[in-house]
Amino acid sequence: MTTDWSAVGTVRIGPDLEVRRLGFGGAWLTGPGTYGPPADPDAARAVVRRAVEAGVQLVDTADCYGPEISETLISEALTPYRDQVAVSTKGGRRALGGGSWQADGRPEHLRRACEGSLRRLRRDTIDLYQLNAVDPAVPVEESLGALVELRDAGKIRHIGVCNVTVAQLEAALAVTAVASVQERYDLTTRDHEDVLDACAARGLAFLPWFPPANALRAAPGSALARVARSHEASPAQVALAWLLRRSPVTLPLPGTTDPQGWEEDLAALRLRLSEAEVDALAAPVPPPGGRP
Repeated sequence: MTTDWSAVGTVRIGPDLEVRRLGFGGAWLTGPGTYGPPADPDAARAVVRRAVEAGVQLVDTADCYGPEISETLISEALTPYRDQVAVSTKGGRRALGGGSWQADGRPEHLRRACEGSLRRLRRDTIDLYQLNAVDPAVPVEESLGALVELRDAGKIRHIGVCNVTVAQLEAALAVTAVASVQERYDLTTRDHEDVLDACAARGLAFLPWFPPANALRAAPGSALARVARSHEASPAQVALAWLLRRSPVTLPLPGTTDPQGWEEDLAALRLRLSEAEVDALAAPVPPPGGRP
């Protein structure tokens, strides 16, 4: 099936990297809790290849996904397409298992992490390298200073940050140019709207991620349920289409090891939400399970 990119547009990551506004998120190419290998590594590689063949121009991962497993699978999957796709990865967190991590922003750790990512991804330069978390035990100036040195050495093309407040973003911008911010954000998880708005005001790419298990089960009669029904689409597809409409700087990162799930994500690009539908969806939506 041909993917319709006509309404998606592009976003700039830094001054010289322009990609379509839908990437592939590699956090889910692992076992439960983003720890250990996936149940079917071949299927994981196949979904990554399908994403690139469909026209995705950015694949996102991190050294702590697995750990190291996501980067390795992505590198293997992208072997025939190495010059066709940009890769984003991250350093600054250690995987503890069970979906939990520990920040490690020490310069020496970040230098080792970046070298490891370069080796696993089999690249001379990482297109976008993001500080995965601000370490409360390390001044952000020291953490980002290490990334600036790596950029000056040609090992990083652009620097991004993840999991930051607006104040932390401002502190990062005082150290160096920041090309992107990555946060958990979707139709039901909007805790970082102020960060998204700050990115939009500064022209920074905003990379929202969200778990594929978040099926956005719409309550009967909700705006999400009504819009999904009118488009003969799933609530998750409508939520992805809404993310693309939310701001021109958003670059959503859906990801999965399920080929059918990825085809459903691609199909969401064909949805054309009306202004009335966008306005209806803008109202707060309770998360799955009905919790406020």
